[in-house]
Parts: sequence; C-alpha cells; structure tokens
Amino acid sequence: MTLTPKENYIKMLHGEIPEFIPSMLYATHSAPIGDEMLTPQSAPNGPVMTAYGVEYVGSKDINNGAMPAPGKTLLNDIRKWRDVIKNPDTRHRDWEAYYKKKIDTIDRANMAVSCVGGDYFLTLVSFMGFEQALMAMFEEPEEVYALFDYVSEHYLNVMRQQLRYLKPELYTIMDDDAAYRSPFFSVDMYRQLVKPFHKKHADLALENGILLERHDCGRCECFIDDWLELGIKSWNPAQVSNDLVAIKKKYAGKLALCGCWDNQGKFSSPLIDDETLREALYTYVDTFAPGGGFSFTASFMGFADDPIANKKREIIRDFYHSYAKNYYQTH
Repeated sequence: MTLTPKENYIKMLHGEIPEFIPSMLYATHSAPIGDEMLTPQSAPNGPVMTAYGVEYVGSKDINNGAMPAPGKTLLNDIRKWRDVIKNPDTRHRDWEAYYKKKIDTIDRANMAVSCVGGDYFLTLVSFMGFEQALMAMFEEPEEVYALFDYVSEHYLNVMRQQLRYLKPELYTIMDDDAAYRSPFFSVDMYRQLVKPFHKKHADLALENGILLERHDCGRCECFIDDWLELGIKSWNPAQVSNDLVAIKKKYAGKLALCGCWDNQGKFSSPLIDDETLREALYTYVDTFAPGGGFSFTASFMGFADDPIANKKREIIRDFYHSYAKNYYQTH
C-alpha cells in the first residue's frame, strides 16, 4: 500500500475510491483534538465543569461519555438568558502553548488532525434540560436564535484559534439532533434556528481548506441535503435506523458513510454466536463497501474488561484486517 491512513481517508472524502477501506478503530487515520473551552466528550475522572458553568458527568455504563448532570439546569426561562449565560473571557489564554502540548506527539504524516464544534442544540439542552430546550425552540424561537448568536461568538473564537495553531485537516460539526427513530425537530426549524450557525463553522472551515464532517446520531437522514449545502463530506455514525442503502445510492461520491453498523441490536448481544457475527460482518462490508464512500466502524458494545465483549472485538478486528481492509484490491 502506498497511501498513509490519512491520505487514504482524505481520498475517500474527496469522493474517490480509497486504496483500502478506512477504519478509525483499526487503521487510525485522524487524531481528534479537544478543547476545555468546548463541550466535554468524556468524564472518566469525575464531574467536568464547562466554560459556561454546566456540570457534565460520566459513568461506566456509558463508557464515561460526558452528559449534563441530571436535575441541574442553568437556565429556566429562555427570555432571561442574557442574565444567566456569559461567554468565557479568554483574552489572556495562552492558546499556542495549550495546543502545542496536544499536538506535539501526533504523527501528522499518518494522521489528520481533527477538531469538533458547532453543537448549538446540545448546548441549549445543557443549559435548560432536554424538554425545556425543545419548548423554548417552539415558543420563543427569536430568543433561542439570539442566544445561539451570542454563544457563536465564543465557539467561533475557539475555532479560529484551532485553525491558527492546530491547522487541522478535518473539522466535525457535532450536534445530535435526532432520536433513534425520528429527529427532535423539523427540517424547517433546523433551517431557521440551527443551520445558520452550523454554516458559520462550515464556511470558516472551507475558507481555510478544511474538509467537513458531520456527527449526528439517530434517524437524521432528513437533514442530509442541508449538510451537503454546508459542504459536509462524511457522516458518522450513520446509524441503521436510517435507510442507509438508499442513502448510499443517492449520495454516492458526495457523502461518505462512516458507520452503518448496528451496534445497538443483536450484534452487540453477548449471546450472539461467533459465526453469526462473522456472517453479519460479511453482509455489512459487501453491502456498503462497493463504490467507496464507506468507513468500517463495526464494534461490539460492552465494558473494556468484559472477556466476552473482548472476544467479539477480536473477531471484528481480525475480520477487518483479513477481509475488509483490502476489499478494493480483491473485489
């Protein structure tokens, strides 16, 4: 193979068939760089307080993924956000030194640097709680828009510093706006309240030659055309509650699917036998690999110290290297 994992992945994002099937899990192609000024992604060592004063917590049951602490809200009335929500003062922050520590050990020849941001809906949820956030979007859309506009000053400032000091190749707009079976709000509401701010991040990335990705869980396929308008090149985790076969056919060469694996159903059950798992993996790759635009993300849910889960993970890893990775050389 002549391409590095980074080069191979970027080739896929440009709509070309890559040399080998990319996999963030088994052939790491990018290094995500977080920032304490943004929403935390994990909380393995106890509660994490955000720059806005929101407490996030993790637990072993969700692999320490960070979630707003239950029962705690900053904002109870969207009309009073100006009295409660204050952008952080970062005027004296040493951005260069902060990022240098994060990037010094990254092998940039083999891995693309990736940054994330733009989680406006989830930020509102963190301020108000889930139900109140949705009610605010319905009852007081002007106030929600004004709050997003204010928060965007901070989020875009962080992004500009990321671009200056990290010079990332990839940028992910990370904002979950759908449940497993349906979106949390309509396409019209997305276009009215959220998309304008996603566009600010997208435009800044594109102006700097950065490739755009989209993280969105749940059944969110109704937003794909809007993503493409923003310049999005890939979508993860592309969960199976979406019509992924039809999506791959419709958006071939335009949107890479980084996911498509059912990690919440029977394939993550400890009761599944090894042969059934392997058959599912063959079906998975043979369905989504042809034509490119596919990243292998099959995994097995479970605790890191679970011997059954680890055995299944080893089966998946072996399958990737023995069958999936070199698919484009053998088919």
